Amino acid sequence: MPLLVAALVQHNLTLHWGHRLLVANDFFGLAVFLAAAFTDILDGYLARRWKQVTTVGTLLDPIADKLLISAALISLVEIRLLPGWLVILIIGREFAVSGLRSIAAAEGYTIKAGELGKSKMAFQVVGVALVMLSIRWSQLRPYALMAMWAVVIFGLASAIDYFRKFWRKVDESIKMRRRRELILLERQKRRLEHALKGRRSVQSAESESASIRHPG
Repeated sequence: MPLLVAALVQHNLTLHWGHRLLVANDFFGLAVFLAAAFTDILDGYLARRWKQVTTVGTLLDPIADKLLISAALISLVEIRLLPGWLVILIIGREFAVSGLRSIAAAEGYTIKAGELGKSKMAFQVVGVALVMLSIRWSQLRPYALMAMWAVVIFGLASAIDYFRKFWRKVDESIKMRRRRELILLERQKRRLEHALKGRRSVQSAESESASIRHPG
């Protein structure tokens, strides 16, 4: 991420070998972004292939995706290649789904990426790559914007799908847990009141017995 941001926002960042230019900042940023995206996809593929999918990995993998995409999008807004409102829509969607994942995880549910979410990630990679390429080739800019609009559409659609599938389950789980907690507290309260009544009865009986043994 630091390399990606530096490559995009620092226009004078270039790699030289002597007097020869090896790579400009836009190509370097694109290479870093694609390498990060490829290794992220490869990580998920290998985890599934080798049956090493874990709950922690399932939770952290989307976070890695969001950090990478957010860093790229914010950098592209900084250099005025993307409108800020469009990026806010995309990142806002990511925050909303991340919040749902966190609440679901606290209730014992693990939300895995659906087909719409996977399509959204693919469009994000393609869209961001096209926007980066449009730095050098402006004729690609309309296609880059079309891809980013596809990101927004698929992102919102997948968010609606996640909330539709899991929000009711999570909400019902939270209500059931709170109901159980209230029932448990009520039972404990009744037991305490019963124990106090029993203690008072014993104390009353003992005082009556003492008054009978020692009248007057």
